Amino acid sequence: MPVRPIVYSEDPLLRKKSRRVRRVSPGTQQLIDDMIETMHTANGIGLAAIQVGVPERVVVVQLPLERDPEHNPEQDPAGEETLERGELYVVINPQLARKSREMEDGIEGCLSIPGWVGEVSRHRAITVKGLDRQGQHVRIKADGMLARVFQHEIDHCEGILFTDHIEDPEKIWPVEEGQEEAVEATQEVPRV
Repeated sequence: MPVRPIVYSEDPLLRKKSRRVRRVSPGTQQLIDDMIETMHTANGIGLAAIQVGVPERVVVVQLPLERDPEHNPEQDPAGEETLERGELYVVINPQLARKSREMEDGIEGCLSIPGWVGEVSRHRAITVKGLDRQGQHVRIKADGMLARVFQHEIDHCEGILFTDHIEDPEKIWPVEEGQEEAVEATQEVPRV
């Protein structure tokens, strides 16, 4: 499973709408495996296929597990702390089937926009429908952070970046490059 290069915001490809996947093929399976590996390597919590240069409607999402203060985090062989991850979601041709009227502000980052996070208003709860990696119909009810990440990744399929939702320049902040999605996962507003 190779790690694929991430496409950055200057690339016009990120502004194109991704095409529907007509058939879940071995190539689709390889793309999904590569996306998961790329997301994990980048310490991301979500990734759309367009972000690795493939304009197809495929997203992967995996939030970190909540940490118990008494818990000792796992470490990789080099002694570095690794992100403990929760359930992995793979959705092909994702669509928002339902969305709550209630909106919620939250911090978002993006692997395609290194060094920046911003406050974005999203639907508090949603239902996502699409296909799982075996091509079976799936419906996922999500709220809070999971709902936010799905909306962010589905936006990528439409050629929309999180920064498109931010009108107030005071609602976007620089962060250390590589920490965008860590800030998003903790929802701590960075102070510079």
